[in-house]
Amino acid sequence: MKITHDGHVHTPYCPHGSDSALHAYIETAITHGVKSMTFAEHAPLPQSFQDPVPTKDSALPPEQLEDYMRAVQTVKKQYATDITIYLGLEVDYLEGFEHETKHFLNQVGPELDDSILSVHFIKHKQGWTCLDYSPDALNELVTITGSMEEATKKYYGTVLQSITAEMGSFKPRRIGHLTLIRKFQHQIPVPEEIETPFLTDIFKRMAEEKLQLDYNGAGILKPDCKETYPPANWAKKAEQLGIELVYGSDAHHPNGLFGGIDRLANVRINSPNANS
Repeated sequence: MKITHDGHVHTPYCPHGSDSALHAYIETAITHGVKSMTFAEHAPLPQSFQDPVPTKDSALPPEQLEDYMRAVQTVKKQYATDITIYLGLEVDYLEGFEHETKHFLNQVGPELDDSILSVHFIKHKQGWTCLDYSPDALNELVTITGSMEEATKKYYGTVLQSITAEMGSFKPRRIGHLTLIRKFQHQIPVPEEIETPFLTDIFKRMAEEKLQLDYNGAGILKPDCKETYPPANWAKKAEQLGIELVYGSDAHHPNGLFGGIDRLANVRINSPNANS
């Protein structure tokens, strides 16, 4: 499948990514015939939220946000004749932090061209878990919730909350890596009898809200996942419901661009509903 837009690309400003320069991503994309791309760095977490991962490197530090945005705007102009660059952020939905997130989006939203809303962090009775940090982290969530069935309910329930949460006019309109809980599925299988009704409801809500879906190829490269987020059968169902799919490599290094494109379902791939 020919891909002309990559809607989910990280940058050297990602604390858990690579230090490859922005121009390395851009020139790799141009070489492969990509016409546009969204840099969607992990937005800073609310100041009152404590990053639960041991390395405390889940998101862009607040003090670097302005530098990140300025750097993307600079390359956007430099490469304007070769490729369209969108300035974006991947924003975390955090249960109970909707007000703080709305305030943040009201501040930065006018400057963004594109954005993604993702769930990485799950709130539970003992605090928070970043479910995709490692198999151990997911197993921790399973232990705390009581079973993988309950952990699956908790994850998809949080995704549903993210879709319906009121976070203002700059709330992202694209849902990121929807089936992220499958990242370690070859070690920790996801019960489909639990997942299926949740995904059915999520897609219904997304169609009603006219949200886009991040058709994310990163899972293909994960040894315990080996499929896109969401998998091909669900991508086809999304298309049938009229949900726009935007391909995203979720690359954290130039070598990660276009990940999984040879495994995408035969569906229509769209470009983002950008603000500019």
